[in-house]
Amino acid sequence: MVISQIDSEFLRYLLTNGGEPGARLPTLEEISATTGVSVGKLREQLEVARMLGLVEASPRRGIRCLGYSFLPAVRLSLKIALAIDHKLFYAYSSLRVHLETAFWDEAVGLLEDGDKARLAELVAQATVKLGQERIQIPHLEHRAFHLTIFSRLNNPFVQGLLEAYWDAYEMVELDTYADYSYLRDVWDYHGRIVAVVAAGDHAAGKQLLVEHMRLLDRLGVAHEAPTQKRRTL
Repeated sequence: MVISQIDSEFLRYLLTNGGEPGARLPTLEEISATTGVSVGKLREQLEVARMLGLVEASPRRGIRCLGYSFLPAVRLSLKIALAIDHKLFYAYSSLRVHLETAFWDEAVGLLEDGDKARLAELVAQATVKLGQERIQIPHLEHRAFHLTIFSRLNNPFVQGLLEAYWDAYEMVELDTYADYSYLRDVWDYHGRIVAVVAAGDHAAGKQLLVEHMRLLDRLGVAHEAPTQKRRTL
């Protein structure tokens, strides 16, 4: 069994005895009595499980099970990668492009009318922000736009990888600095994507998606040191 190959007594206990998300586990002292593993070692292993997003723990509420998500493990690894070399963001960005392109047809085919209305709403919100006298970067709208398109996919690995991309995007501060013309072009593409998706032309939407992703190359931010001065709005 796969469980027996996991080198953590706490994780093996969790996977064998853990309940539904929200269920509470016994105290570490009780788990120690059951497994024969010291409380100190279990506490270290508990921290690993917490970092993986499998449990949350607090003195008041004890240890509570969480639903599985691929995101925490990917996010942690990305933080380490970008701390070692921030230029690795472009490598991950390339992976994200291929993922969104590969899953586009499936994802768009699953969208409901409410999702399409949400996409149009995000474009409208971003347009308002960019049209204000004091321009605001519509980063939250940008993140929500792409994640909404792929939100109906029943694949926790794709979901985790795509959401982690936006965390990495923030780590390299692309949510803070951007050229105004770049932002206008991005949201022009978004508006056109919404229009063709609403019309049922998924192939045209995919082509626009690929074209608009190339806009990121114009920034060149990922090739600069994080502390280097960048062009702001």
